[in-house]
Amino acid sequence: MTQPTTLKDLLTAVSQGEISPGEALTQLKYFAYEPVDNFARIDHHRSLRTGFPEVIWGLGKTPTQIAKIMETMRRHTPIVMATRIEPEVYAQLQPLVSGLHYYEMARICAVQAKNETHQPYPPVAQYPGLIGVLSAGTADLPVAEEAAVTAELCGFQVLRFWDVGVAGIHRLLNHRQEIAAADVLIVVAGMEGALPSVVGGLVDCPVVAVPTSIGYGASFNGLAALLSMLNSCAAGIGVVNIDNGFGAAILAGQILRTATKIKAGENL
Repeated sequence: MTQPTTLKDLLTAVSQGEISPGEALTQLKYFAYEPVDNFARIDHHRSLRTGFPEVIWGLGKTPTQIAKIMETMRRHTPIVMATRIEPEVYAQLQPLVSGLHYYEMARICAVQAKNETHQPYPPVAQYPGLIGVLSAGTADLPVAEEAAVTAELCGFQVLRFWDVGVAGIHRLLNHRQEIAAADVLIVVAGMEGALPSVVGGLVDCPVVAVPTSIGYGASFNGLAALLSMLNSCAAGIGVVNIDNGFGAAILAGQILRTATKIKAGENL
């Protein structure tokens, strides 16, 4: 997991009182990684630095590479997941990685314990707070589900609100009280990207806006939605990159974890 000589020297220094355990922890946060053949270096201590473990980006990697990375990661972290996994890639991964579950809509593979019917145990919420995920249209669901599944696998409670776009604003308003109960909202929309602005004017919590590449030609594969969200007149909205449901979930999680630390009086 770490360079043995460096780790031994560090532990010796702690035992002899040359550095404090806190200083040793700071050093551990930045030097631990593990090579996987000649194509990857797994950052095992990312969760110590950022609060979340490394996640595999599936596009551009072969099934064999993804499988080897997963097998290396599962020895060190309770969360092993890969994003942007298409069904044909999952079919090749399944016999290579035991305990693998596929979230088809989200295009996420995760190593999870399974029950006697071979179904994965549902993720357990480990952190306080509630993340609401809103999808403007059905075509935005892959990105919205990527955000929702990522948040759940990382230990957060999630509420889903699908197909509540501004073309039928009453669909959104019918869920107004439930949406307002969330502590952070992730709002996913393509076309002109108006939904985050509307939601931002209704709630008193942070809104993470996610533009999608859904729309007719003048939407420019999500650029129109991205610019609309960046130019929102509603306050309290942050915007991630086009189709980046994963990044939105991590940002929402960081907001909740930071709020929890502040409430607990921890040194940030």
